[in-house]
Amino acid sequence: MPDLAERLRELPGVVAVTLGGSRASGAASADTERDFGLYYRDAIGADDIRALGLEGEVVDPGEWGRLLNGGARLTVDGERVDLLYRDLDAVDYWLAEAEAGRYEVDRVEGCVAGMPTYTLAGELALAETLSGELPRPPFPERLRTVAPDRWRASAGLSLDTAGRIAGRGDVVATVGLLAKAAIESAQAALAERGEWAIDEKGIARRARLSRRVESILAGAGDRGFELERSVELMRVALGFTRAR
Repeated sequence: MPDLAERLRELPGVVAVTLGGSRASGAASADTERDFGLYYRDAIGADDIRALGLEGEVVDPGEWGRLLNGGARLTVDGERVDLLYRDLDAVDYWLAEAEAGRYEVDRVEGCVAGMPTYTLAGELALAETLSGELPRPPFPERLRTVAPDRWRASAGLSLDTAGRIAGRGDVVATVGLLAKAAIESAQAALAERGEWAIDEKGIARRARLSRRVESILAGAGDRGFELERSVELMRVALGFTRAR
């Protein structure tokens, strides 16, 4: 959709347009939506996007949180298209923080373990720039040193909490925490390898975690002793020792 990219580039405030997600990596399936990143300075107007006359929903900047920011969910020529606002001042800030080995993790809809702020830098690194100019940062060495231990500590806490409640037969909370621990461990593995992860889809397999992890989640059980066993199996699968 080169014509759409050019139209987006002409919107007030927009300085660059990218194609992100699996479309950029070449791993898209036939029903995968296109994700266009709209990188802007100072401000971007939802009304300017609505004025393009495209079918779908457009939200104001900030409506999806400080990282996802906002955007639009559209249908163009029968295809699903997502527009994602990216404030370059925020992107520059979190890139600098990542280079210093600092990051935060936000609760974001659709994420189990949360979205690290360095995701914004990862998007720059992985997306295809269709119009304008943007940096393509490597994975920061300082972040590669710091992030794995932080993610593993979070995974350990998730496992400990799951272990404390499993005996109650609380399936939802226990299995949710086991999935969270698996994703946190995957984040740790990818950070240790210096690989960007911009979302959680397929992250466990990408991190080459044991297929045993998926088997545990698929058959965690619904009775207390079964859930307790699943917690201990997950500890082993993720490389953690038994809780004291």
